[in-house]
Amino acid sequence: MYKKITSLLRSFFFKNPFGTQNSKNRNAWLEKNLKRIPPGYKILDAGAGNTNKKKYCGHLDYVSQDFAEYSGTEKSSGLHTGKVDYSALDIVSDITDIPVEDVSFDAIMCIEVIEHIKNPLLAFEEFSRILKKDGILILTAPFNSLTHYAPHHYAVGFNKFYYEEHLPSYGFEIIELTSNGNFYEYLAQELRRLKSVSKEYSGARYISPIFYLSTIYILNFLKRQSKKDSNSNNLSCFGYNLIAKKII
Repeated sequence: MYKKITSLLRSFFFKNPFGTQNSKNRNAWLEKNLKRIPPGYKILDAGAGNTNKKKYCGHLDYVSQDFAEYSGTEKSSGLHTGKVDYSALDIVSDITDIPVEDVSFDAIMCIEVIEHIKNPLLAFEEFSRILKKDGILILTAPFNSLTHYAPHHYAVGFNKFYYEEHLPSYGFEIIELTSNGNFYEYLAQELRRLKSVSKEYSGARYISPIFYLSTIYILNFLKRQSKKDSNSNNLSCFGYNLIAKKII
């Protein structure tokens, strides 16, 4: 029994804990697909922030852009990152009006950004303008998200149908559209937040040991259901990863 309990604890809190793989999965997918872009191609990192994705672009001509107006120290509700260093940016501009010539880039990546754009369709229009024909758009965004980067947070997320409906109107053909995670993984992620949210928003000062035992039990249940999963991502997931080609 002791070994079984120890194994459960390691599974949920130490080695790739269930419900904590959102960013890791997304970055692995991004790195894999960036490697497929031919060396020397010019890529724009749109909404690059602190340019932490540049490390995947050593073989590419990398250009970064961001509006650089989020300080990370806001007092408003939501999740915050702390101060963001924008010093490495190449272009500071609105993402819907980037000061470059038409067809300037072979590829664009826009990672976890469009929920922070007031009108994402204007960004799609701008991407179409500055991307060469047959150029590649690599995009990810949440399906569900808590408030973050406030006050610059305008949508909780996007379903796959949003991309299927709008991207063709801007000359894009969707090549790949896959979910990151599934319903059970998403629930596990939010369950893991419950302790910190309760402390911050409900003033909880004492968390009963029963809470931790219940959490382990529920996480175990969610993990077992995830192993048997059949398209629960259609209900919810961390987000969608997308590759599209400009065909017009």
